[in-house]
Amino acid sequence: MKSGLRSEVFEKLSRIAGAISSPEVMEWKKKGGKVIGYTCSFVPEELFVAAGMLPFRIRATGSQDAGKADDYFEAANVCSLIRHTFGKILSGEYDFIDGAVIGGGCDGGRHILDNWEKSPAKIPFLERIFIPHASNELTAGYFHDQLARLKARMEEHFGIKIGDDKLRDAIRLCNEIRGLQRELYAFRISDNPPITGAETVAAIVAGSSMPKQEYRDDLKKLIGELKAVVVPEKKYTARVMIVGPGHDDASLCDIVESLGGLVVADLTCFGGKVMFGSVKEDGADPLQAIADYQVLIRPFCPKNLGAHPSINKELFAKIKEFKVGGVIGQIFLCCDTWGGEIHILGKEFRAAGVPLLRIERECTSDSTGQLQTRVQAFIETISGGAL
Repeated sequence: MKSGLRSEVFEKLSRIAGAISSPEVMEWKKKGGKVIGYTCSFVPEELFVAAGMLPFRIRATGSQDAGKADDYFEAANVCSLIRHTFGKILSGEYDFIDGAVIGGGCDGGRHILDNWEKSPAKIPFLERIFIPHASNELTAGYFHDQLARLKARMEEHFGIKIGDDKLRDAIRLCNEIRGLQRELYAFRISDNPPITGAETVAAIVAGSSMPKQEYRDDLKKLIGELKAVVVPEKKYTARVMIVGPGHDDASLCDIVESLGGLVVADLTCFGGKVMFGSVKEDGADPLQAIADYQVLIRPFCPKNLGAHPSINKELFAKIKEFKVGGVIGQIFLCCDTWGGEIHILGKEFRAAGVPLLRIERECTSDSTGQLQTRVQAFIETISGGAL
């Protein structure tokens, strides 16, 4: 079920989200701009924005197989998101980036750098950043040192200077974007929102692959248009939340909404997690403010030791705020971190009376009959049962 949204700015964002490269990125490059790729939402975009670069989230958009990546990763042990993403790198689809920073979010993800270095897909600047697996003052200090090292390497390699004033400007811009993204998400609190879950995913994913100022301006315009929309009365049969690892593809949302449901919220690495909270703007050390944000304010990832209480708290708050009737736990095959987390959440959801559908799938636009049948049965079960 589509919202019927007619908007040139939304069509632009949807187009950008649906492909790796775009005219906007090529125009940035044509003007002499640099593009820096990154693989995890815990790698801070602020550092790249302060360097005058375009941060680009490396992902597996449109992939149907891992290609040559299976020569480097064992398919039986590594999730398809990692393998398909590296397949895109090997196929040359990321040849437009000037460098990449690989975040060690999970064990499979950190090996992208190891295999990239061994592969024919050469890149002039390739760095690793270790994401702390615990949330405390000590690890925030450790992450600050990681960012300082990365900053120095960028300055040396690209011949630039990233000063505190540039970092503060980047923090303010990224905070503004996160606020606008939260405002966009809030439309779906309504019983009859002007934008669907699949459309929201597209608008958020676009933000990780286009110039930040342009994206900020486009979001403002889109939100203004949505506020003016007169929404015809619809009948959504169920309000659904999706929880799981990063997936830039909206195919599961499409399935839910083609069956009469509405995806009203999520906690995923390309969705709700990227807009959580804000970086402190007036601190003496902006690099430490960025580190504190990533490690202390938004540690909602199963890789973090002791993160489950925070995940649980955030999920149940969203279930109440967005009037969620049921949760779909989407997991990639071989994703141990989210597989364990969904198992634990399943017990707590059952105790609270929250219906949960667990889906294990590959990183493809999977709209198979079996998946549709399972989702349809779930929607029928929770219809009319919003909390």
